[in-house]
Amino acid sequence: MDLSAANMNLGLEVESAKRVVETIQYIVIRLGDEQYGIDIRNIDNIVRMQHITRVPKMPIYLRGVINLRGEVIPVLSMRLKMGLANDEFTKNTRIIVVKLEQEGNVGFLVDEVKEVVTLSMDEIEKINYNGTEDKINLINAVGKHNDELISLVDLNAISLDEN
Repeated sequence: MDLSAANMNLGLEVESAKRVVETIQYIVIRLGDEQYGIDIRNIDNIVRMQHITRVPKMPIYLRGVINLRGEVIPVLSMRLKMGLANDEFTKNTRIIVVKLEQEGNVGFLVDEVKEVVTLSMDEIEKINYNGTEDKINLINAVGKHNDELISLVDLNAISLDEN
């Protein structure tokens, strides 16, 4: 009876189980030419573009509000929040409704929802910045998937307040 081989197999199974647990699913979105990932656990809904009611005296990146099944939800332009060019509305434009800890449900206006990817922890690299630029602060990691890089959005860094 080879006990060391049995222990080694058990160790491999435990290690394999750990790798399965340490994965996160992200919705991959497109803003301009860039790809970004949003943790799927925070996403409440994805809806087609609809009429956004403008609210006066709000920061430029807050496009207004929508009524989604009786709930009024503020809609934030991810492009403008990240310092990119103004939104271009196409048939692929979507509003991703995300639940933020501080703000409740918020809609993110994005150019396109591409796919759902599963990234293991070893495919994600954390980024540390010393800068204060909004775009930099909104990205906390980069994921590697099929030889492409996906900037991962830090939802905790997003605020409706002007900073």
